[in-house]
Amino acid sequence: MDKLLYNRIALVGIEPEEYDIIQANYQGHIVWHQATPKILIKDGTLFMEKQTGVGMLPIDKVVYYGIYENDFDFITGLALWGGDCFPNALGMMDCRLKIPCLVKAMQYSRFSSPRGFISEDTEMDTQTDTVAKWGNWHCGENKHRFSGYWKSEEASVIEPFFSGEAVRIMIIGTEAWQIKLEGATWLKSIHPDEACFMPVDPELLEDSKQLMEKLRMDMIGNDYILGDNGTKYLLEVNHIPNITRFESVRLTYLHTVIAWIKK
Repeated sequence: MDKLLYNRIALVGIEPEEYDIIQANYQGHIVWHQATPKILIKDGTLFMEKQTGVGMLPIDKVVYYGIYENDFDFITGLALWGGDCFPNALGMMDCRLKIPCLVKAMQYSRFSSPRGFISEDTEMDTQTDTVAKWGNWHCGENKHRFSGYWKSEEASVIEPFFSGEAVRIMIIGTEAWQIKLEGATWLKSIHPDEACFMPVDPELLEDSKQLMEKLRMDMIGNDYILGDNGTKYLLEVNHIPNITRFESVRLTYLHTVIAWIKK
């Protein structure tokens, strides 16, 4: 079949190893950028700067994977375009800013718990073991655990420290996993070697599917605490969860993306 009958696909943020597999399974034209490119939306058409050379090309579908410091405007542009994007650009736009995403997710999760808020450069005093979270990065960054006096440097969500086991429910398309998060300190992550798959908790899976639907996402990674007292708590939503840590997750992601591109 002539390549001109295929869509022109843009892959943004995809690493070389994943790009090679996608490219080998698609006969059409691919524009590949590892950082957010310049775009133009005109008369309903998305134009993106060329991978090499000068000028822009019309794009039919976009696959986006990554979290960049200044990517919110780019994602918002994709949402404004309204064309085919994986994950759904509207969902990514709603979830990119961590604190607003948490506020929205709390409206739908059965495992929400009350949070507080503190403005930038504000003092507080508490006898409760407390965690403050700020900014829009994940992987355990921008978090501080304290009791007693603390003065914020940035606007932050504040919550009790939930003692228990940290887990992630990850969903890509129709596939789901539960991952035990690990770490040498109270900060737990998917990255340590000890992080591993575990049986999926049906209640957490149902909750994550609900959040995925309400937040209009095609993939999601929700972090929970399985509390020492038996209570479950939603910690945060990852709109671009790590897909390279476990090979089975990576292969599912690639299979899902390739099938979506070819639709």
